[in-house]
Amino acid sequence: MRAKGLVLFPGAGSDRNHASLVALEERLSPLPVARVDFPYRRAGRKAPDRAPVLVDCVVREVKEFAALNSCRTSSLVIGGRSMGGRMCSMAVADGLAVKGLVLISYPLHPPAKPETLRVEHLSNIAASTLFVHGTDDPFGSPAELRRFARRVKGDVTFHFIERGHHDLKGSDVLIADAVGEWMASL
Repeated sequence: MRAKGLVLFPGAGSDRNHASLVALEERLSPLPVARVDFPYRRAGRKAPDRAPVLVDCVVREVKEFAALNSCRTSSLVIGGRSMGGRMCSMAVADGLAVKGLVLISYPLHPPAKPETLRVEHLSNIAASTLFVHGTDDPFGSPAELRRFARRVKGDVTFHFIERGHHDLKGSDVLIADAVGEWMASL
């Protein structure tokens, strides 16, 4: 059974109108896609809320999207860019049932701080997971990503964008094509 929809969340410094999220929605049409802002963005603040507030937002929005589209969350793919994808992965690790996770520029650690890992929850993920990542991303190298993604219990797919940095600027079509092809294979 193919996914019945996609729910996307932006990175910390962006909003639902980020070019790559818009490109994903356009590429996947007519599949229902929601691009969702976190509460701090809706309130006009620049600093993100703490993780529990963001994860609660993911769970609430995904459940609302499923209800709106008359399906279960387990038939949806969720994800996003950087922090947005990380919050989705944490929601899934906490028990939100989904068909798949799309993690674009997953922030394994802050730049130049490889010891400050953000991977403790990955072993609680059983959903199929796609990592779309730049080969020059200072938040985690391809080797680091491969090493820590082994913790995910579901099928893991990698799509690396050569010379891509964390913002993956200019790669919207590549990202949309990689996600579209992966979702078609689910």
